[in-house]
Amino acid sequence: MGTGKRGLIATAVTVIGAVAVLAAPATAFAAPSPTPPPPPTASPTPGTPVTNKDLEAVRARLDALYHDAAVATDAYNAAEEKARQQSAQIVALAKKIAQGQEKLRRLKARAGAAAAAQYRTNGLPDEARLILSDNPQEFLDATGRVLQGQRATKALIAELTRTQQDLKQYADDASAQWTKLEAGRKAKAAAKKKVEQQIAAAEQLESQLEEREKERLAELEEQAAHQAQSAWLDSGILDEIDGKASEAGKIAVRYATAQIGKPYEWGAEGPDSYDCSGLTSQAWASAGKPVPRTSQEQWKQLKHVDIKDMRPGDLIIYFDDASHVAMYLGEGAIVHAPRPGRTVTLAGAGSMPILGVVRPDA
Repeated sequence: MGTGKRGLIATAVTVIGAVAVLAAPATAFAAPSPTPPPPPTASPTPGTPVTNKDLEAVRARLDALYHDAAVATDAYNAAEEKARQQSAQIVALAKKIAQGQEKLRRLKARAGAAAAAQYRTNGLPDEARLILSDNPQEFLDATGRVLQGQRATKALIAELTRTQQDLKQYADDASAQWTKLEAGRKAKAAAKKKVEQQIAAAEQLESQLEEREKERLAELEEQAAHQAQSAWLDSGILDEIDGKASEAGKIAVRYATAQIGKPYEWGAEGPDSYDCSGLTSQAWASAGKPVPRTSQEQWKQLKHVDIKDMRPGDLIIYFDDASHVAMYLGEGAIVHAPRPGRTVTLAGAGSMPILGVVRPDA
């Protein structure tokens, strides 16, 4: 063991924690994560081994960093989705403006033609020429034409006015969408910066560990997940869960499990890598049931079901701020994309704090 290893890790935990707080953007994206246990601060004598207590402090800090990265990833994904929608709206408005301008051109041409016709008749309106007519029958026949002409003129003016008003509204809407798009870009950039900061801090902390310490840390993570899953199963909840997957749910499950082994990448929607909500949204898209892109919006928008009523294909939302999502497979198991540095994998449904369950094809 290197000299002062335990003190080095303790210092790294403290410093990285402070850096992560100072570097975080001013705008909050979701509820803050629970505060982890304080890291060890005492510097032991040289040669003192890193204890399980030290590694537990590291694990708690890593969990907090990756949790914050997940929250920021959701914010990034939400901003990205909004940007796509706003861009599509701007394109649609641009088409409407082009169509409106062409319509306005045609209407002005019609108005110009009418003005030219009036000029050719010495500028006399139809009513005047009608009154001056010496032919009674022509007078009667022309009455209908005069009324039709009056209605056509009023309609032309009204249509010109509406078209001009529509064009102004389209232009105003496009300007508003551009403003929103720019604000969304700034939000996305801030979220991206926070994701990268949190992940970099976590990676820096992990880099302080030697290989055998990383192995011990992984064992501690597995133990914590196993204990949480065991406690969840010991509650007897699995005895109540016997739902069968819908046909769409079976397709979603097949898609999600086929991605096992592919790496986690924040903001990714496949096919080579995924983040947690990228996996679940793409799985359900493959089943013909589009769902919101982020775990938080999946929690907000999809139908909630009781845990005892969940069935394979349902989505389990984790943590109080809905910052993680997994797909339930049945028999107490889930498939999910955990966090940076990990791959899409199977896990216990109770291995993380469950917020609730949602059903995409309710």
